[in-house]
Amino acid sequence: MKVSIFGLGYVGTVCAGCLAREGHEIIGVDPVRTKVQLVNAGKSPIIEADIEEIIANAVKTSRLRATDDTVQAILDTDISFVCVGTPSQINGNLDLTHVRHVCEQLGQALKDKTARHTVVIRSTILPGTMRRLVIPVLEENSGKKAGKDFGVCNNPEFLREGSAVMDFALPSKTVIGELDRVSGDALAALYAKLDAPLIRTDVETAEMIKYIDNSWHALKIGFANEIGNLCKSFSIDAHRAMEIFCQDKKLNISSAYLKPGFAFGGSCLPKDLRALAYSAKLHDLELPILNAILPSNELQVARGLQLIMEKGRKRIGILGFSFKEGTDDLRESPMIEIIERLTGKGYDLRIYDKNVQVARLVGANRDFILNRIPHISRLMVDNIDAVLQHAETIVIGNKSTEFESVPQRLHTGQCLVDFVRISNYRSNNGEYSGICW
Repeated sequence: MKVSIFGLGYVGTVCAGCLAREGHEIIGVDPVRTKVQLVNAGKSPIIEADIEEIIANAVKTSRLRATDDTVQAILDTDISFVCVGTPSQINGNLDLTHVRHVCEQLGQALKDKTARHTVVIRSTILPGTMRRLVIPVLEENSGKKAGKDFGVCNNPEFLREGSAVMDFALPSKTVIGELDRVSGDALAALYAKLDAPLIRTDVETAEMIKYIDNSWHALKIGFANEIGNLCKSFSIDAHRAMEIFCQDKKLNISSAYLKPGFAFGGSCLPKDLRALAYSAKLHDLELPILNAILPSNELQVARGLQLIMEKGRKRIGILGFSFKEGTDDLRESPMIEIIERLTGKGYDLRIYDKNVQVARLVGANRDFILNRIPHISRLMVDNIDAVLQHAETIVIGNKSTEFESVPQRLHTGQCLVDFVRISNYRSNNGEYSGICW
């Protein structure tokens, strides 16, 4: 395929070299004359393992050249990658000056091009930038319609400095955010030889993925460092401890616990986080990441409560209030916090959980619930139907399978607040709200 790459910085140079190595015809475009001259001389404008040799070979075999002629580059290619920088402004927002400028140039060149052309944004941009800036600027300058007269995609990169060539050839995933199917098809064809999951989605999700990835990587580093500092205070080998931690691929290094939803609870997580925080204080340690987990969890409880209250209905039904489905454990269940606050505000509640019967609760579990809500047995009913008959707003609090049909059973005027994404079904007869979707 014939591809133009705008921006011969780190990402653009790696993409240009690697795509040329795969046999595509690449034109690198950059306003900095020195970069253009370096590439045309078979030299890399960046320092990165293996890229110098790849660039030299690509230029030698006439699969790569560089220019500062934007219009000709677009007329001579089928797809254009935008790989310009998006640096931080003083307030933390992205500086999109370079993205806007390139999109203006692309749009002006597309004005006179008859063949369909696909514009691919590979620069890291915040969700909404494609529709708020990229597409309008392209349409305004070309006089054409995106998705009809030319293609538009978002294609985030996941290249690590020092191993970028390997990451390009062996990616963990390839994400294409497509404005329309034809645009996505054109870009997908470029990656046909890559042995990696190809994920096609909407442009906003594609824009967000890079930020999720980088936030997670930063969080992992910060978490490991805080654990390391805590281990050192106990004279524990932090590397050995984390090696053991990382051997658990079922829960620790996995997709477990990474689904957005309601707050956590139970007898372990809150208690153990408090104990760590206390221990850190005794050792004069600052652990801002670990110490932020419980406050963040409390904010999610408050968010759930607000979601219920803003419906403006007084009769509330709660389905599932143990801290997790399949258990009767109520200790530090966030749903108990919700029930307690709603009751205190004068809401009329009916609650149901097939696993919870107050008469059968014993020990710490019984003490916890009777100390928090002594009259809870008066709120409890024996089945889902009793909750649905009473409530104007129904809240699903845990993921028991018996609640999966509830969205389809709503009648006109009822609202559903879903804390667990019980199913992907959306009722047409009621108002559905997910806590963070």
